[in-house]
Amino acid sequence: MTAMSTSTSHPLRSVGVVSALNPAQQQIIDLLGTSEADPPSLPSGFVAQLRAEIDEATAPVVEALAGEKLWVSKHALANIHGCEAHHVASRDTFSWSVANARGTVAHRAIELSVHWRADKAPGELVDEALARLINDERGPSGYLQTLPEGDRAQLRGEATDLVAKFLECFPPLRDAWWVRSEGGVIHELHDGRVVLSGKPDLTLGRPRGASPSKVIIDLKTGARSPAHREDLRFYALVETLRLGVPPRKVATYYVDAARAEAEDITEAHLRSAARRVSDGVIKLIEVLHAGREPNRQPGPPCRWCPISATCLPGQSYLRADAAPDW
Repeated sequence: MTAMSTSTSHPLRSVGVVSALNPAQQQIIDLLGTSEADPPSLPSGFVAQLRAEIDEATAPVVEALAGEKLWVSKHALANIHGCEAHHVASRDTFSWSVANARGTVAHRAIELSVHWRADKAPGELVDEALARLINDERGPSGYLQTLPEGDRAQLRGEATDLVAKFLECFPPLRDAWWVRSEGGVIHELHDGRVVLSGKPDLTLGRPRGASPSKVIIDLKTGARSPAHREDLRFYALVETLRLGVPPRKVATYYVDAARAEAEDITEAHLRSAARRVSDGVIKLIEVLHAGREPNRQPGPPCRWCPISATCLPGQSYLRADAAPDW
């Protein structure tokens, strides 16, 4: 087991030499560690200006909430910036399956592995994760309680495979890195009537004055998507608005491919994320609370959209998508 130094040097650079990291783990260290090119501190007044711009842009629609609270997550933003009709139609239609539960189980098992004091085999971590999820009041608890034995075995096997891949290829995480898993962060707009809410899978590092120091990491168990980068910039924005200091870097780690994609967070990224949030909040309030007819933008979500059978743009997209490519 690789031991991490207890010095105060930056996370992902304090690696001891009890045993060497494998190439996949070292690649993550090299990608996410500090460098001379790390972004500088933000200019004085930048964060206050960013908060003011978001407040000003969204103020005209807030009254339409009529006392309700709007929670804005990365998923809500991604959906509303795609097909608004799909977002509205699919809000209450989610159902659990082996395919979507495996990521939840694997994420919980990885979270346990970060904080467990002794080494645990992937299967043991998955069993503990399943037991805890069954006892949770939210999430897949009801689904897991009634899962047939064959489906349970499939779910356990697929989740165990993901956890094993993560433990093989991601550097061992140590307390000296200030590791937080599934830590929620929020920023309130308009006296709490709108709440920007993020829950990154992993956050490494701690504040060091006004210097960017944290690394925010999202774990993905599926294919790469351009939306993943927007998700991370949203996390970076919420962290910046909450703390006044941005993260140093954000990264998506693709568990199946043992590959990370990372970027430094700059003023331009934060401004872009702020505009996207402002536009998303306006769209969400207009469609969900102000009675505006949602637009229809066909695309891959048409394949599982609950209104695809009666949506003309969606039907056209599905016919074209199914046509053979000669």
